[in-house]
Amino acid sequence: MHPTLPGPLGDCLRDWEEVQQDFQSIQETHRLYRLKLEELTKLQNNCTSSITRQKKKLQELALVLKKCKPSLPVGAGEAAKELENQIKERQGLFFDMEAYLPKKNGLYLNLVLGNVNVTLLSKQAKVTDAAFNFLLVWYYCTLTIRESILINNGSRIKGWWVFHHYVSTFLSGVMLTWPDGLMYQKFRNQFLSFSMYQSFVQFLQYYYQSGCLYRLRALGERHTMDLTVEGFQSWMWRGLTFLLPFLFFGQFWQLFNALTLFSLARDPECKEWQVLMCGLPFLLLFLGNFFTTLRVVHQKFHCQRHGSKND
Repeated sequence: MHPTLPGPLGDCLRDWEEVQQDFQSIQETHRLYRLKLEELTKLQNNCTSSITRQKKKLQELALVLKKCKPSLPVGAGEAAKELENQIKERQGLFFDMEAYLPKKNGLYLNLVLGNVNVTLLSKQAKVTDAAFNFLLVWYYCTLTIRESILINNGSRIKGWWVFHHYVSTFLSGVMLTWPDGLMYQKFRNQFLSFSMYQSFVQFLQYYYQSGCLYRLRALGERHTMDLTVEGFQSWMWRGLTFLLPFLFFGQFWQLFNALTLFSLARDPECKEWQVLMCGLPFLLLFLGNFFTTLRVVHQKFHCQRHGSKND
C-alpha cells in the first residue's frame, strides 16, 4: 500500500489499487475458465468415444437379433420385437446427443473450410440468426444447381452471376459458423440491414428482368431458358435507369461491409477467423458486381447509340 497522498496522484493510486484487485479477480476467473475448458474437452472426447462404442455394440446386437429372428420359438417373438424397438430408440437418443458434440466435417466442408469445427454446441446458438444463415446457404445452393441445369439446356447466363452465387454460398456458410460474441454483435445489425435491402433490390431486379424477358419472348427474340437480358432495346432504358441507383448503392454497401469486417479483424479483441473470411467475399462480391454492372451498362449504352445512328 502507498501512503495516502493528496490531489490527483492520490486518486490515481487509489484507482490503481482497485484495478489491481479487479485484475486478480480476472486472473482467477481466467484460471477457472481454462480448467473448465480442459474439463469440457475431456468430457467431449469421452462422450464421443463412449457413444461410438455403444453405437457399434448396438449395430452388432441388431445384426445378431436379425439373424436369430427366424429361428426363435413362437413365444419369443414379442420379446425380440421389444428389444428391436429399444435399440432403435437408443440410436435416436445418440443422434440427439451427437448434435451437441464436435464432429468431423464432411468432404465439402473440408474442401471449403478445412479442418475447422463448425458444430453449433449450444442451444442459444441454434436460434434465429443460425436459421437465417442456413436459409441463405440453402437458397444460394439451389440457385447454383438451378443455373447449372439451365446452362446445360441452353441458357446464356453470364459467368460472373453464376460465380457470384458460389461466393455467396461460401459467405453464408461462414456466417453460419460465426459464434455469437462481441465481434458478431458489432456486425450483426449492419448485416441484417444489408440482407433486407438486398432482398428488396433482388425483387426490383426480378421485376425488371421478367418484364424485359416477357416482352422479348413475345417478340420471338429470346430463348425460353434465358434468365437474363442480353443485347438491348431502347425501351429498356426507362427501367434500367430506375434500377441502377439501387444496384450501385447495394454494391457500395458490400464494400462498406468488407471495410467494416477488415476493421474488426484488426481489433485486439477479435479472435474469430470468420471476421476476415467474411470480409474477403464481400470485397470480391463488390468488385465483381460493380465492374460487371459497369461493363453491361457500357455495352447497352453503346448498343443504344448504334441503334440511334442506324435510325
